[in-house]
Amino acid sequence: MEDIRALTYYELEKVILENGEKKFRAKQVYEWLWKKSVGSIEEMTNLPKTLREKLKKSYAVYSVSVADYKKSKDRTIKLLFRLYDGVIVEGVLIPSGKRVTACISTQAGCKLKCEFCATGRMKFQRNLASGEVYDQVVLMNRHAEDNYGHGLSNIVLMGMGEPLLNYENVVSAIDKLSGRDGLGISPRRITLSTAGIIEGIKRLADEGLKINLAISLHTADPVKRDKLMPVNRTNTLDELAKSIIYFHKKTGLRVTYEYLLLKDVNDDLEDAQKLAAFCKISPCKINLIEYNTDEEIPFERSEKEKTEKFKDILEAKNMIVNIRRSRGGDVHAACGQLANRE
Repeated sequence: MEDIRALTYYELEKVILENGEKKFRAKQVYEWLWKKSVGSIEEMTNLPKTLREKLKKSYAVYSVSVADYKKSKDRTIKLLFRLYDGVIVEGVLIPSGKRVTACISTQAGCKLKCEFCATGRMKFQRNLASGEVYDQVVLMNRHAEDNYGHGLSNIVLMGMGEPLLNYENVVSAIDKLSGRDGLGISPRRITLSTAGIIEGIKRLADEGLKINLAISLHTADPVKRDKLMPVNRTNTLDELAKSIIYFHKKTGLRVTYEYLLLKDVNDDLEDAQKLAAFCKISPCKINLIEYNTDEEIPFERSEKEKTEKFKDILEAKNMIVNIRRSRGGDVHAACGQLANRE
């Protein structure tokens, strides 16, 4: 049986017409799926019962459910999502004052195998469908309202997986999240994070999506990046820089660089200078991320004094820099820790 949410609007129209109904029924079905977020065809109560029965013979709504969730001491919440086939992925709710950010996944596991990331050590299972990406936002919004008293303020595609290796489904999900026929979330509240998939960045620019782009850079030294992030061997720093320049020219948006500070690996004076030189290619801001230690991964967090000095060097070169503090580490919900563990 096919997931009805895999159909485009025009495919849905065709199905409706083939079932002897008028075109406007397609709009009703579409709204039930993407505006009202129903979990079954039976819930589409303004459709004739005969049409619902016909649709149910060929289609279902493969919705996502919450399998479990854990709350950190700092109020961060990690949610385990069960997909229709039993696959589990994770998402994280991060509260900050009156803001709540949802960090969502786009793949079950990850093919990129970055040395510092627990997700990369998992077996890659599959891409998530657009409806599965969408459902995480719907469910996390409900949890935000229940736990923090208000809904989501921002969405970041920074959970499990590389979004640009699941391009079609991710862009389709963003369309449903931000479209007037969907949830109507402003694209400026959505950030997509990539390890640097060059063709994907160019496609995003050409699509004209006004979402924010974050680059998981972590070092501007090509030799170090080859080792830390194998993706750099096929998506080199030089080509990545060209794609970022292209993105900025096409969209007018500045990018954000994510930089994980690893003790004695990428946190010295020379590393800071190389990062500053790379970041001069277009307007940007830099997030310095505290490393979250993992018993299975042989890296340590950069010392506080060294982190501050690294920040000072960048700011002296007129860079906008923030230090992103670790959140949810006690429940394995922090950056780089998502690996379906207790």
